[in-house]
Formats: sequence, structure tokens, C-alpha cells
Amino acid sequence: MAVSITVADLQLNEKAEVTGFSVGCDKSYCRKLMSMGVLPNTPISLVRVAPLGDPIEIRLRDYQLTLRREEARCIHVRRL
Repeated sequence: MAVSITVADLQLNEKAEVTGFSVGCDKSYCRKLMSMGVLPNTPISLVRVAPLGDPIEIRLRDYQLTLRREEARCIHVRRL
């Protein structure tokens, strides 16, 4: 069985695919992410990490999105 990971667990330049959202995350925040294109089966990659490790920047659908690590823990992914 595959271990569930989040965007916050990815390494720099690692590619993944969105599988869903954490149950404990705020529903309005999940809707906001979905409106920005963070949908299941969307390929993403971690492209940049701030010097102190927070925030992080992901690339999806031909644009970059910056998230706090805590926010990135809401997005479940599967490594590609």
C-alpha cells in the first residue's frame, strides 16, 4: 500500500500528481485551492523553497503558486 504524502513532503524539483485534500483542512480553503486549479490528477512540482523552508512554490497548469508549508499539508499527492 502506498504511503499518503502531501505537497509539503516533496523534495525540490520532484514531480507529483494531486490525489485529494486532507480531511482536517478548512473546506473554504480547499475550495479556494480548487478554484486556482489544484484538482485531482493535476501534475505539480515543487520548484522553490524559501531560505527558512517556508513558504514553498509549486508549479501547476503553467503557473507558479506560493503556499505556506502548513497550507501545503492539505494537498495529498502521489509521486510520479
